[in-house]
Amino acid sequence: MNKHAIITGGSRGIGKAVATEFASHGFNLIICGRNEETLIKITEELSAKCISVHYFIADLSQKDDCMGFVNFVKTKTNRVDVLVNNAGVFLPGTLMDEPEGQMQYQMDLNFFSAYHITRGIWNLLPHNDRGHVFNICSIASVVAYSAGGGYAVSKHALLGFSKSLREEGKSLGIRVSSVLPGATYTDSWSGADIEESRFMRTSDVAKSIYNAYDINEFSVIEDVLIRPILGDI
Repeated sequence: MNKHAIITGGSRGIGKAVATEFASHGFNLIICGRNEETLIKITEELSAKCISVHYFIADLSQKDDCMGFVNFVKTKTNRVDVLVNNAGVFLPGTLMDEPEGQMQYQMDLNFFSAYHITRGIWNLLPHNDRGHVFNICSIASVVAYSAGGGYAVSKHALLGFSKSLREEGKSLGIRVSSVLPGATYTDSWSGADIEESRFMRTSDVAKSIYNAYDINEFSVIEDVLIRPILGDI
């Protein structure tokens, strides 16, 4: 029986690369995102690999959409082997001068979506049988961004959630890993005047996540910290 991987923000960037990586290892997928066109495109691409792919349109900054996705997952499977909380957004701005509501929006999407969705499907994760939660944090989880204060705060919160969840998962045999990528080349960087070679590849992040899943079931890689070879941008 094929395993199921749930990936939020699974139609673009790191999320798409993670979906592609797990599909290559025979996982069935349930993904979500805001853009139906990109969701349909990746569903068609990955379905050609003879796996099951289901998508759900959701704005995960909204709790109702988070719970809608949870309910959708439950209609497709009663077992979630891997959950990848990837959905997120970076909005530039300093804490004292950012637009009103920008901090709340980033907290809702970058942190609370992971909180709500993990709580919703926690009981679907197998106990003592390789159940694994990955929270896609950021280098900003450990290094403050002067021009992205709200983002850094939200990613600090996600890392704290991930570490606390790790403690709760121990007695159940559920593994929890925090993934902290540095600058990774995605659409959000496409307009920047920076050489593409300066960035990491989304596929490298995805492979690191799968490798962390695939180690011996009695071990867990708690933190996956990846940076470009020349360091942060």
